[in-house]
Amino acid sequence: MFERFSSGYYLGELYVEPHDCDRAVIHRADHEHMNEQLYASGSGIERLDAPLVMKLDGTHFPVHGDDNVPTGTLAVPDTFGDESLPNRREVLLAEGTRAMELLRYSGWRSVSGT
Repeated sequence: MFERFSSGYYLGELYVEPHDCDRAVIHRADHEHMNEQLYASGSGIERLDAPLVMKLDGTHFPVHGDDNVPTGTLAVPDTFGDESLPNRREVLLAEGTRAMELLRYSGWRSVSGT
């Protein structure tokens, strides 16, 4: 779904659609799979529900899992969308270290406080 793009990002293509929601979401199974592949260290019990960080049209935003979104789809708040949506779009996905850095800048904290 996503391939290495640079030292801080992976590039992929998702169907992006406006959605009546207050945050960006993808299908929960897709979310957990990406979280495990990109953010988990492989040691001990790790959370797979931390927000992913994606970048679309120059804007970074956290992405959460939701069972009501079709697989392969990124649903963004109506206010984020534009007249070109819905459409297939290239999306950047921040790698683990970069994502945690961006989340901390936005004020997000994990349950463990890290």
